[in-house]
Amino acid sequence: MSDTPQWLDEDAGPIVRPYALIRGRTRSSGDNLDLVATVRAVGEAPGSLSPEQSLILRAARNPISVADVAVELDLPVGVVRVLLGDLRDQGLISVSAPSAAGSRPSEGILKEVINGLRAL
Repeated sequence: MSDTPQWLDEDAGPIVRPYALIRGRTRSSGDNLDLVATVRAVGEAPGSLSPEQSLILRAARNPISVADVAVELDLPVGVVRVLLGDLRDQGLISVSAPSAAGSRPSEGILKEVINGLRAL
């Protein structure tokens, strides 16, 4: 038996389009997830999860960013956000927003950098 998933044809590519994995939905509570937000599995996976959601929980055993989840599953970020929103609504993952950026450099420093680059 082949290691190729059933929804992937080696010659034709994906048989199931990504939007079908989320039943055509384009919005969920995951819409506001930042790409660098940290996802962590906090609950046990019930048997009713999709294979993609099970993969997310497996990947999120250790903290992982939303962008890295999308890479891990080889799915568009929009699809991953919907799946993550569903998992968060079920209490299976926690999502931590990225820490706020530190203070911004002053305008004077930025002008000095620009002038220095121009001098090169």
